[in-house]
Amino acid sequence: CKLQECLCISRVKRIGTVIMLRALKSPSANTISPQPVCFLHLQVVIENPLELYRVEVEILDVNDNAPSFPWSEFNLEITESAALGSRFPLESAQDLDVGSNSLRSYLLSANQHFVLDIQTRNDGSKFAELVLQSPLDREQQKTHEMVLTAVDGGSPLRSGTAQITVTVLDANDNVPVFDRSVYRVSLVENAPRGTLVLKLNATDLDEGANGEITYSFSGHAPLKVRELFSVDSHSGEIRVKGVVDYEKASVYELYVQAKDKGPSAVAVHCKVLVDILDVNDNAPEVILTSVSTPVQEDAPPGTVIAVISVMDRDSGENGAVDCQIPGNVPFQLHSSFKNYYTLVTSEFLDRESVSEYNITLTARDLGSPPLSTRKTILVQVSDINDNPPRFIQPSYTVYVTENNAPGASICSLTAFDPDSNQNAYLSYSILEGQIQGMPVSTYVSINSDNGNIYALRSFDYEQLRNFQIRVQAQDAGFPPLSSNVTVNVFVLDQNDNAPVILSPLPRNGTVATEMVPRSVDAGYLVAKITALDADAGQNSRLSYQMLQATDPGLFSVALYTGEIRTIRRFFDKDAIRQRLVILVKDNGQPPLSATVSIIMSVVDSVPESLSDFGDLSLSPQPPSNLALYLIVSLSTISLIFLVAIIVLAAVKCYKDRDSLGGYALSSLGTACCSFEPEPPAEVFKKSNLNLQIATGAKVPTNCVEVNSNPGNLSQAYCYKVCLTPESAKRDFMFLKPCSPGTPRNNAARGADNLALSSQSRCSSVNNGATTPNEVKLHSSSVLNINLLVEFVR
Repeated sequence: CKLQECLCISRVKRIGTVIMLRALKSPSANTISPQPVCFLHLQVVIENPLELYRVEVEILDVNDNAPSFPWSEFNLEITESAALGSRFPLESAQDLDVGSNSLRSYLLSANQHFVLDIQTRNDGSKFAELVLQSPLDREQQKTHEMVLTAVDGGSPLRSGTAQITVTVLDANDNVPVFDRSVYRVSLVENAPRGTLVLKLNATDLDEGANGEITYSFSGHAPLKVRELFSVDSHSGEIRVKGVVDYEKASVYELYVQAKDKGPSAVAVHCKVLVDILDVNDNAPEVILTSVSTPVQEDAPPGTVIAVISVMDRDSGENGAVDCQIPGNVPFQLHSSFKNYYTLVTSEFLDRESVSEYNITLTARDLGSPPLSTRKTILVQVSDINDNPPRFIQPSYTVYVTENNAPGASICSLTAFDPDSNQNAYLSYSILEGQIQGMPVSTYVSINSDNGNIYALRSFDYEQLRNFQIRVQAQDAGFPPLSSNVTVNVFVLDQNDNAPVILSPLPRNGTVATEMVPRSVDAGYLVAKITALDADAGQNSRLSYQMLQATDPGLFSVALYTGEIRTIRRFFDKDAIRQRLVILVKDNGQPPLSATVSIIMSVVDSVPESLSDFGDLSLSPQPPSNLALYLIVSLSTISLIFLVAIIVLAAVKCYKDRDSLGGYALSSLGTACCSFEPEPPAEVFKKSNLNLQIATGAKVPTNCVEVNSNPGNLSQAYCYKVCLTPESAKRDFMFLKPCSPGTPRNNAARGADNLALSSQSRCSSVNNGATTPNEVKLHSSSVLNINLLVEFVR
């Protein structure tokens, strides 16, 4: 029975419940099946414990379809010589309902000549024949019109009507006659198209056209029969037209009529019963009723994996099925009852050895030749959470260029877990910690799904050079397992700081002024440009060059020291005021630069103040009160700072006088005591400057040397600030790297080497220990160095 809706029962929790379903539509129930009964066969599986039941659901019909005729009007031609009692089959009405709701009877409207005779087929369906009750007289009435009504037996009653028009013809008094009224033949299913089923034979005693017979299906031959078979109109041969399937119908009823070609020809009818013989043309069908997968590797033997039903649409031995599985798998196939099997484990499973099994089930029928079907059942073995996550590397090193964009990804960590499913799902997190006193979560974050680490802030190499974080990977098993890995992040320097001119400082915020005696010789040191770059490495290596000059042949600047010297002696024709523009450029990529403008005044002797700059077309500027206030403020701050240093040095010397070997605190110009106060961690954490004020025969007393040797650099740098007798100016210069005998204190790492000295190269004598002639100072800003230089001047 074919249903237009699909019914599925997935789980039955209570046994004994009566389920009654009524089919809304069953179009094939009254056409082929001998009984108007429709059943739906179901298999019900009950779990815990596992039981299997067979359920048959009878689909009951409701009267929702009215009978209908294939045509709304029937035209019959009946000769006037038709004998009383002649029968004229009418087109049958069709009712999609079954049982009592199907077609029940036919009714004919009142008339004088015809009555209705209702016939019943073998399958219980009814058809009507028009029976001549009284003779026809064409001369009295040529046509007769009647209404044929088909009614069903449902409640409420439904009906359909058709108009019958009978045309009375002149007599053709002999009709064809079949040798039998019922024929029965057998036909093998799947017979090729064109196969001869039966040759009909009908005779007509008339001659000529009245005796020539034509064959055709009668009006109440079902449409399905017309699609499967054909009748030759001249020979009466019935042949196969479509695909004959035993599984759809085992017998077919064919209604054939014979009619001569004479005027007022009368058709006669016969019935042909075609029995279909079954052949083994259907392979077995394998249906997985229930599959329990994946199965844990510690499942005991006998655990049910799947419930399998096997069916074959053929009959007899052609429908008998045998099932088998390979013998090299740890599973067995048990037959529960007819056409039902259970797949169970035969031993313990090991997921680490085999994670899944492809079990091939072979179902073979007993027909000749036998047909078989193979179905593969995938059984996955689930794992328990017994493996922690593992990172690809034991530790990670990440290099990040400073000034990175906040939110940018700096690296990606990957871990793997040999477990499966949820046990292998990993989530990443950063363990709690601190970086420079701040939580690590304020510096970086991690994507818990893919392990991408993102920077939450822009890193500054000058403030933070490296830090360390610990990342944890944890699976989602129960209980969860985890592992940790260390990530070392190194910040790379970028050329993001332009050189800063420390000296000479411009006056009135525009240009710096220097005075040069007219009597100096070539090579005289007029001034020295002192600059500082906060970057490291090549990014802080400075070079100097002359950008503009009033007389390019008069002065030159040293490329790396910034010393401005005379090229020749002054002549009377030389301008007494020379303007120089010096470019200071670092060695970064791209390079950054700064410029300073210096006005050199050529004088016979150094005056107290400068005179008018008329030949340079510069207007004299009145003294600025703001500059005065700034000088006084800087001087005051420098004095306070130096006093604080001396007090700290005195306290240190007092405490360590026994360890100093008898050295006493004396004046700063002749002897020094070494002091190195312990700086607070918050203030001097990033400080790496080592200030030395040295005395000796080779170093003037107006020189200060500041050295630094970063722990991660291969060489140190020296800066010198000195007072030359000729210029009486402060001088801060960058010299070539100096290589001390041993590395300095590690507290000084991370900044450039500063040294204050005269015009000689720096020479470090500090072997890692503090000497009495050396004063060490930790500072956190270049401004303090500048203030010290101002004070020394």
